Amino acid sequence: MKFPILSIDGAKTDSIEISDKLVKLKVNHKLIKFVIDWQLNHAKPRIAKTKQRNAIKGSTKKIVPQKGGGGARHASKKAPLFVGGGVAHGPKGAVYKIKKINKKVRKLALAQTISKKNSDKNLHIIADVKKEIKKTKEFNKFLMKNKLANVLIISDSDSMKNINKSARNIKNVKLIKEEGTNIYDLFKYKNVIMTSTSVKRIEERVLNEKN
Repeated sequence: MKFPILSIDGAKTDSIEISDKLVKLKVNHKLIKFVIDWQLNHAKPRIAKTKQRNAIKGSTKKIVPQKGGGGARHASKKAPLFVGGGVAHGPKGAVYKIKKINKKVRKLALAQTISKKNSDKNLHIIADVKKEIKKTKEFNKFLMKNKLANVLIISDSDSMKNINKSARNIKNVKLIKEEGTNIYDLFKYKNVIMTSTSVKRIEERVLNEKN
């Protein structure tokens, strides 16, 4: 599929060909939700932590005889049954079972999300920015001219250096590098702008079965 290439400075640009396997896929919302849940699960800091009986300091002396007392058998006061003892099934901090997901599933969900943006006509391609734009006013003018608000900008490293100063202070605009492209941000922002280099790299990464 061909996309027109927008230009920040208003210069005439050509179009770019992008594979239908990236922008024309049928969307499986359950699959996308599954990957978003996985992403958010990774993002949560696992701070809460409790001590199990092996982490409690104290005597290991057997508190009552094994037999003859008429009561239950206990080894030490570190057991979860006693006050001050360990916690049986509490949170374990950073050592937490996080969800695992197949890399091919993640790539498929990313391609479907980009396809969803395309079908909603919220996917835009701009030419690589080779000259530094220092003024926020200049970049904001480009957004207003193309009626773009609530924007996620996915940029290659070179373009990022040239637009970072001018775009980072605009409300509801977020810049990320192409290697950090993720489904959560794609859904969070209404419009998505990709530089021509970044979209080609994402296309290559998604279509390459070895990666």
